Amino acid sequence: MPSPQQTPPAPPVVDPVALTDLDPGEAGELVAGADLEGREHTAVEADRLELRGAQVHSSRLRGLQAREADLRNLTLTEVVMEQVDVPVVQGIRGRWRDVELRDARIGSAELYESTWQSVRFVGCKLGYVNLRGATLQDVVFTDCQIDELDLVQVRATRVAFEGTAVRRLDVQASTLQHVDLRGADLTELVGTDALRGTTITSVQLAHLAPLLAANLGITVVE
Repeated sequence: MPSPQQTPPAPPVVDPVALTDLDPGEAGELVAGADLEGREHTAVEADRLELRGAQVHSSRLRGLQAREADLRNLTLTEVVMEQVDVPVVQGIRGRWRDVELRDARIGSAELYESTWQSVRFVGCKLGYVNLRGATLQDVVFTDCQIDELDLVQVRATRVAFEGTAVRRLDVQASTLQHVDLRGADLTELVGTDALRGTTITSVQLAHLAPLLAANLGITVVE
């Protein structure tokens, strides 16, 4: 019987979001405090997208271009967002469940203190992603490029990276369970003392060895 350290991490439970019989949406519906369900918005262009405090259920947004988006306190349930191009996103304290974000380009995303469950990012190019203090359960990043992923003080359960490059990952003071980093191409990792509950490859371990030694106060002499 394998020891607990050898047990593979439990994979995220993220089912595809199935959307049918959607009604065409109008750009004028995308406003702060909106309550939308069963809508499909396409080719949305705006200088600033305002969805602060809105609730969006069983809907699709395909083709969004905006200079910035205010998604603070936004609730998303069974939502697919595709071809999103927004340099600046303010999305703190959002509540996302059963959400897919595909082919997105986002420069800076302030998403701290959010709650995500069953969320998948696919083919996204992300700059700085701030998820400090967030609660993440069943989250997958697939074929993404991320400059900086800030997971300080995060509670994360069943999070995985598949074919995803992360230039800088910060997990200081985080609580991690079944976090699978094997599919992540990591350039810099901060917070090695918080890696309990993660799974890495032997190659990644060799790369992290100097950081782990420094964290433990070990002097390595050649």
